[in-house]
Amino acid sequence: MISSQILQNTIDGLKGITRMDLCIIDTEGKVLATTFPDGENYVTAAMAFVESPADSQVVQGCQFFKVFDEHQLEYVLLANGDSEDVYMVGKIASFQIQNLLVAYKERFDKDNFVKNLLLDNLLLVDIYNRAKKLHIDTEARRVVFIVETNREKDGNELEKVRSLFGGKSKDFITAVDEKNIIVVKEVLENEGYNELNKTAEVILNLFRTNEEADVHIAYGTIVNEIKEVSRSYKEARMALDVGKIFFEERHVVAYSTLGIGRLIYQLPIPLCKMFIKEIFDGKSPDEFDEETLTTINKFFENSLNVSETSRQLYIHRNTLVYRLDKLQKSTGLDLRVFEDAITFKIALMVVKYMKYMESLDY
Repeated sequence: MISSQILQNTIDGLKGITRMDLCIIDTEGKVLATTFPDGENYVTAAMAFVESPADSQVVQGCQFFKVFDEHQLEYVLLANGDSEDVYMVGKIASFQIQNLLVAYKERFDKDNFVKNLLLDNLLLVDIYNRAKKLHIDTEARRVVFIVETNREKDGNELEKVRSLFGGKSKDFITAVDEKNIIVVKEVLENEGYNELNKTAEVILNLFRTNEEADVHIAYGTIVNEIKEVSRSYKEARMALDVGKIFFEERHVVAYSTLGIGRLIYQLPIPLCKMFIKEIFDGKSPDEFDEETLTTINKFFENSLNVSETSRQLYIHRNTLVYRLDKLQKSTGLDLRVFEDAITFKIALMVVKYMKYMESLDY
């Protein structure tokens, strides 16, 4: 349950304090961590010690100890040194590792609970019963972040995000698939979406040192009860997908900022195809040439302002008017009319959505 690296760090720290060498061997004879080079020489003796009824004994000049997890033998600890305090140091080390086992088991239990909570695998009564047993506040304000990278996550990435939150027991960092890290964060009463965006930026900065990492972060809305955490998770998942379709340039996307993209994302594809066919008579708005598409996008960016759009495109006002007239003839939509502009804008977004969904099918 505990990684070899954690065990190694623990006995390295203990050696730094006590000046005594320590070694941890599992019940199958594998050396998991050691502070001296010849730990393998003690494996046979350790296996014999496992079968013995003693909890501690001296073998080959080393003090051996058994480390249990709820009466189940997990490790054999060796303390090696000339000092008279070797027994006491070994007992302290055993106690420390036993506490680690308890702490990691508790975290595993909480991790398992949070995963099932996110995936809606728990009945309402089970949510509150298990939360009570695990000492998890059921009425705290929380929000769910999803951190997606362009490669399969490893333990280091998970621990990196965990370290950011300082091991706070009120925040939960877990994973439900191969590419996403999930953060269930407690939100203080005086915190709002501005603070959440800052938190997302801090998480993003963790990965910016890796040039290969293409990271996207999405988060849902703040919920007030533990039973609503799964809703915030679903919102974050939607924000992640909608962000890829309509906000490609953003690395952080909040569910509350999705706007009309959220509605389009929930439309069935047949309905989208019917809409495009009715509006453009079978043509697709993304079939226009680059010049026309640039003109359209810039016109929308400038809130349908002809003067400002022509200035930013470095063209004469009459040239822009000519392009808009030409577009009106081919589509029947005049972008200078607000209602037509809305129809055209939605159509562009629908086409983007359709293309994204098609790409998932391949």
